[in-house]
Amino acid sequence: MKALLVGVGQAGGKLTTALSEFDAEMGFGAVRDALAVNTAAADLDPLPLDTVLIGQSRVSGHGVGGDNELGSELMDEDSIEVLDALAPRMTAEIEAVVVVAGLGGGTGSGGAPVLVRELSRVYDVPIYALGVLPGRDEGALYQVNAGRSLKTIVREADATILLDNDAWRSAGESVEGGYAAINESMAKRVGLLLAAGEATQGVGESVVDTSEVINTLRAGGMAAVGYASSPAAEDAGENVNTVTSAVRSAVMTGLSLPSATDADAGLVAVAGDPDRISRKGAEKARKWLQEETGSMQVRGGDFPMNSDRIAAVVLLAGVERSKRVEEFLERARQAVRDEPEAKPDPATAFHNDEIDDLL
Repeated sequence: MKALLVGVGQAGGKLTTALSEFDAEMGFGAVRDALAVNTAAADLDPLPLDTVLIGQSRVSGHGVGGDNELGSELMDEDSIEVLDALAPRMTAEIEAVVVVAGLGGGTGSGGAPVLVRELSRVYDVPIYALGVLPGRDEGALYQVNAGRSLKTIVREADATILLDNDAWRSAGESVEGGYAAINESMAKRVGLLLAAGEATQGVGESVVDTSEVINTLRAGGMAAVGYASSPAAEDAGENVNTVTSAVRSAVMTGLSLPSATDADAGLVAVAGDPDRISRKGAEKARKWLQEETGSMQVRGGDFPMNSDRIAAVVLLAGVERSKRVEEFLERARQAVRDEPEAKPDPATAFHNDEIDDLL
């Protein structure tokens, strides 16, 4: 999938950078261009991307201090400037735009849904969101921001791929080191998903292509992406269990949103040397995923690569009924109850029928 990436806010800019660098390092060519947008000049300065600073007339490049309502207003006011910066990058080859944001911070949580809405209004390609959920230790304001933002961005985007920070922070890691590791893990997952069918090395029996990714995400709502890999024998006949185990691990321990296995649609891409990929293993894995997700819409195929390992990239779409999402939303509601002064009447964000309809 030839994609244009737009990082909004601090976390969005860093994850967009990680995705761009992973794609370049692997030589996939799926990320055709990238842009970072923020209200804080200091967060844009270190990024090796083209950038747009919004809200200068109101916050003078100092950020919004976690105020996602202000972040939303500034993106709304300066959306033309962002669209103008994106216009020359939206070439005929672009097949999707991915708006990347941390959903807890002010600029990302407030600005990303607005930008998704404006992009959907202007362009006739899928507009996806890649959203990072804050961890339990990131403060009540971040939980409230993310609860509000999630509801809105899911409604505006064609699909929203979620990353749960709590799933990827290792005990004892520094905050900065932890986020760098999270970005690297997510860049690999989403980077491989975008590259499926774009930069294959060798000839597979049934290669996953862009249309299958788009059709899987057509279920809309929330999505999760998983990854796992294992060493492979040279003989494909010896890799039946290798393939099935990689797919199981990608789902059970490698999902960006853990335990989100109740899905409306799924896609399995088995990556590796085509001569090592077991067709029997791939078919068994696809049937297992159908049973695990409860969906009959599970697509599957190869991702030919020059490698002595077998890897599985799994995309699950329509996972909003999962326990992990319910736990996060309850945490956000509790944050509203515990700190009602954080926003004027913030409880209205969760006393809205739209979120009940969504879930």
